[in-house]
Amino acid sequence: MNQPRQQQQPPGTEAGLTPQADHGEDSYRGAGRLQDKATVITGADSGIGRAVALAFAREGADVLIAYLNEHEDAKETARLVEEAGRKAVLVAGDLADPAFCRSIVDKAVAEFGRIDVLVNNAAFQMSHESLEEIPDEEWDYTFKVNITAMFHLCKAAVKHMKPGSSIINTSSVNSDNPKPTLLAYATTKGAIANFSAGLAQLLAGKGIRVNSVAPGPIWTPLIPSTMPPDQVESFGQQVPMKRPGQPKECAPVYVLLASDEASYISGARIAVTGGTPIL
Repeated sequence: MNQPRQQQQPPGTEAGLTPQADHGEDSYRGAGRLQDKATVITGADSGIGRAVALAFAREGADVLIAYLNEHEDAKETARLVEEAGRKAVLVAGDLADPAFCRSIVDKAVAEFGRIDVLVNNAAFQMSHESLEEIPDEEWDYTFKVNITAMFHLCKAAVKHMKPGSSIINTSSVNSDNPKPTLLAYATTKGAIANFSAGLAQLLAGKGIRVNSVAPGPIWTPLIPSTMPPDQVESFGQQVPMKRPGQPKECAPVYVLLASDEASYISGARIAVTGGTPIL
């Protein structure tokens, strides 16, 4: 079934979604797999980030929730974390600023004393029908938020991570099956896949694992705030399962990669794509 046509202003809000997204509020059950881990998640106010924050908390982790300016959404994510009996820390700012990236790490260390899991999930995208339509400034900003911020966050966090720690980066099915109207976004997602694979090898000697998750079409505020209404209406119909995924359907993969059970998984890219293969 298609979503109704709808449009939001970027970066979009959960309250504006029709139908509402499912982050696992009523379904996710934890089993202590991340007990007492100190975790950082960017873009954790909504969408996949919120679902991961909820799952992490119910698995026993404390969560720093980094986000741009969606204060009401972020407060709801914090409420879900605290409802699970874990500590929630809110940090707002623009990942395009390297100093803000470093401040996220500083805040996490001040609050938790260390970082066990870093999830680089935040992303920016806009849709354009031609190359000429893409503003130079928007191209540069997409790279700053989606991939350059990842470099600054990882570089700052690694010194506070012990053997057994985990870095999880959100790539996309666009990393090897790029949608032409999302040219800048898709290009950064390919860079994230390569960055993650290279960093996994670079940090293996430190005992720090690095993996990426490649979601397909997931129903989040990013969609109606960055795509034309007709594409929103048919969003998800292109995959074999013929529907968009819900954020809760991504979260278990992040939990696995963050957990000690994934001790021999590093350099992987895991598809959550509704049946579309990635190479």
